[in-house]
Amino acid sequence: MADNTLLQRLDGIESRFAEVATLITDPAVIADMKRYVRLTKEYKDLERLVAATRHYRTLLANADEARAMLASESDPELREMAKEQLDAAAGELPRYEEEIKLLLIPADPEDSKNAILEIRGGTGGDEAAIFAGDLAKMYMKYCESKGWSVAVTSASEGAAGGYKEIVIAITGEGVYGTLKYESGVHRVQRVPATETQGRVHTSAATVAVLPEAEAFDVEINEGEIKWDTFRSGGAGGQNVNKVESGVRLRYMWRNPITGVSEEILIECTETRDQPKNKERALSRLRTFIYDKEHQKYLDDIASRRKTMVSTGDRSAKIRTYNYPQGRITDHRINYTIYNLAAFMDGDIQDVIDHLIVAENAEKLKASEL
Repeated sequence: MADNTLLQRLDGIESRFAEVATLITDPAVIADMKRYVRLTKEYKDLERLVAATRHYRTLLANADEARAMLASESDPELREMAKEQLDAAAGELPRYEEEIKLLLIPADPEDSKNAILEIRGGTGGDEAAIFAGDLAKMYMKYCESKGWSVAVTSASEGAAGGYKEIVIAITGEGVYGTLKYESGVHRVQRVPATETQGRVHTSAATVAVLPEAEAFDVEINEGEIKWDTFRSGGAGGQNVNKVESGVRLRYMWRNPITGVSEEILIECTETRDQPKNKERALSRLRTFIYDKEHQKYLDDIASRRKTMVSTGDRSAKIRTYNYPQGRITDHRINYTIYNLAAFMDGDIQDVIDHLIVAENAEKLKASEL
């Protein structure tokens, strides 16, 4: 028997899909960029749901037709055909029901966005900076395997290697929705390169994954931005130290949640082209402000759920990398694997998949579908 509750939830989906399809061709909607982007995103989401819904209804009709044939037919050959049709439908229905239930849950509107990845060395001194560098390499290799574009926006190197802090802009399909699970404190247990007596030390690095803000996500008075230019430091070609391609942005911003004004300082030396560096500094400013304003939304989600895979709480210890045992443990889902070498080489999809499954299970439970 069909899941009547699920069918009721599906009522109106196709008519809304047709309505959105018409709206995104309306010149008035196209002129309103914010609305147009929101509707095209809704269209893409509904397109998957409508396709699954149509196939689901076809399977239900096939099952009903096969049952009717089994109830009325006496011909052995026709009965065998009906039985095969019923078995085929029964085999596919649970999978489509599960897919539709997940598609019916409102997606995080940020999931489709690009992301800003920030990694900072925490407790552990030089070893923490080295570990932050290892994490940066791990994520870059993972992004490469996904076909995403990676650009280091800013970096502060550690005295013994690695990074005290590194900021990476990642561009691709569904970047934030995939990497958002990585926000939090990452702990490493190993014998540091700086250790002379072979003792295992524990160090940490913090990872923050932020959805990249679009130009219309936040309002910035560009006339109030103070710009400075400077010569980029470091080794490199002749241009590096002779041309003032580096940019420094200062902006006074009032936090709408706390009511406190604060100065935001952003430097960008990513390219040798000053206008490009200005553009990327502006992008980081939008993302910084958007993240601050978006934190209330994350806090509201976290307060509604007893257990959360991705809370946005960057102070929570989420994962331990134990080198002597070759072990990685994700503490949010109590999941342990023993392929640390491959993991640090960018093979992290298995853990992300387990986190997504756990998150979806929570969403289904919360939605009572």
